[in-house]
Amino acid sequence: MGRLMDIIPVSDLRQDAAKVLKRIRDSKKPLVITQRGRAAAVMLSVEAFEQLEREKELLRPLARAEREIEAGEGYDLDSVLAEADALLSEASS
Repeated sequence: MGRLMDIIPVSDLRQDAAKVLKRIRDSKKPLVITQRGRAAAVMLSVEAFEQLEREKELLRPLARAEREIEAGEGYDLDSVLAEADALLSEASS
């Protein structure tokens, strides 16, 4: 958790869930719910959740490529660029 997050105890959530949900929707920031003084859950708006899912889908291929590079698999940049140049020159012929 790199940035400072909003934190509330679970008792506050129980007392006024509608107010807490409005706070989350309005702020568009995650809200940490604590139980007995410890972080127990994180709540976030549907929009924020969907954005995180989109970002995760974009990062997944990059992570896979990084693992392939570490394992010595995949293609090096020069061969990819050479193949792209060949395909472009074929397309323009």
